[in-house]
Amino acid sequence: MQVTTKAIVLTSLKYGDTSLIVKVFTQADGLKSYLLKGVLASKKGKLKAAYFQPLTQLELTANHKNKGTLETIREVKIINPYKTLHTNIVKNSLVLFLAEMLSNSIQEEQQDESLYNYLEYGLNWLDFNEKIANFHLLFLMNLTKFLGFYPEESEGVNAYFDLQEGQFVSSPTLNPLIENENVTHFKKLLGINFDALKGIKIAKGNREPLLKSVILYFELHLHGFRKPKSLAVLNAVFD
Repeated sequence: MQVTTKAIVLTSLKYGDTSLIVKVFTQADGLKSYLLKGVLASKKGKLKAAYFQPLTQLELTANHKNKGTLETIREVKIINPYKTLHTNIVKNSLVLFLAEMLSNSIQEEQQDESLYNYLEYGLNWLDFNEKIANFHLLFLMNLTKFLGFYPEESEGVNAYFDLQEGQFVSSPTLNPLIENENVTHFKKLLGINFDALKGIKIAKGNREPLLKSVILYFELHLHGFRKPKSLAVLNAVFD
């Protein structure tokens, strides 16, 4: 079946000497993987390797057999071209990290338009804004709404967040916890949108362990989740 859909690139891996296998999240059919034969050798073809940088937003026309195999792309064009994401070193490090997190987190080959719209909005926000030190923390926490394990928000002054149970607790448990001043910062990220980030201040000494806890939260709640290899690079850039 031929489909024209918006899509966001997650990963692009070299296959053989001249081809790519590209994984994208499509608005029409969720997660899809495509084999782009000869794209690295051809300079005149409609498909160019430069179109498939991480988190690039595309409109593509593809053949979807929907049998769990590699699909094929007929035509592609970039939409919402970024002004800063691939040229600003901090934002580019965020892009590589978030692309890896999304690739390791999104597993469904089915339409989820609300998730697609969230990713599109978040990436465009990142492209146009400069106060982004805590963007990735909020992006990941709001992502858990669509993945099904958004934290149960605290009704009181519970001093711990139980990562295994996904809820705030009043006393320590045997499970991994967010605690001390980090739980205060964690609470600040709940129930807000990206525009509220300008009022959120988290010191680097807190941001790194908090991000580590958020990644562990994903690991505990998503079967087969792999820790991102790009985390070290991200921490170095924010150092």
